[in-house]
Amino acid sequence: MIELSLVIPLFNEADLVHELVRRSVAALAEITPDFEILFVDDGSRDETLSRLLDIRQTEPRIKVIELSRNFGHQAAFTAGLTFASGNYIAMMDGDLQDPPEVIGEMYRKLTSGNIDVVYGKRTNKTGTIRGKWSKFLFHKTFKRISGFPDIENVGNFSLLNRPALESLLKFSESTRYLPGLRRFIGFRQEHVEYTRDERYSGKSKMRFSDLLSLSSDAIFSFSRLPVRLCLFLGLTGIVVFFLAGLYTLIAKIAGFAIIGWSSTLLSIYFLGSIQLTFLGILGEYVFRIYRESQRRPLFLVKQFYV
Repeated sequence: MIELSLVIPLFNEADLVHELVRRSVAALAEITPDFEILFVDDGSRDETLSRLLDIRQTEPRIKVIELSRNFGHQAAFTAGLTFASGNYIAMMDGDLQDPPEVIGEMYRKLTSGNIDVVYGKRTNKTGTIRGKWSKFLFHKTFKRISGFPDIENVGNFSLLNRPALESLLKFSESTRYLPGLRRFIGFRQEHVEYTRDERYSGKSKMRFSDLLSLSSDAIFSFSRLPVRLCLFLGLTGIVVFFLAGLYTLIAKIAGFAIIGWSSTLLSIYFLGSIQLTFLGILGEYVFRIYRESQRRPLFLVKQFYV
């Protein structure tokens, strides 16, 4: 077992591979010479894999896990964590927005105290206006509904010791949000604040729909809010139509009831929309239960270049 492992998933990031390797190797070398960097190629369709394999010829501490196809960001991270052999294991995105130089500060904090996990907490926001607002709303919502007070502005960037990692890997669900799972395992956790950089090159490979999917995975996995929302809407509908029925009864008795079908149609549409909302939310849970019952592997490794 080596001292330090760094796991970095990549998908179509050929333009920044050399700079990513240069900065990551330099940052880890300042901590310890006994390290490894595991790059997980998540089904890239550009030259990401070939450039990593070229760099391996001169840097033996780099290992490459080639997945059989694109399994997604969280599954790629899980693949790297599964094969990491270090006493301490770092997780970092591959777009150089999380500076690898911060890992040294994480390592010193983790090894100097009685701490098991150190995660990075962003002090700034990057990206487009829509991306900033969507991430802001997600983090605020997830912080409130998950019960984790220190989860805001926190991503995958972190450093864990071996016992914490082994506990994290015990979770086998296919619908996963690693920052939430990392917080869920407990242990002694602290954070370091850092400034998140803009992308070094290219555009983000995570589309808005991908962010929306990841957000829904996090919310459905760690909160009862969707089900409680169904209950709240149902109770609201009952109150509204009780008051509407009371008003109609009084109007008929007083003789000023309006003749027509508008109120009837509005009632039908309102109840129908509530029922469709219920079905949609329940369908999400049924689909996730079905997907978990299939017990399919989270990822498939095509080749492991050690």
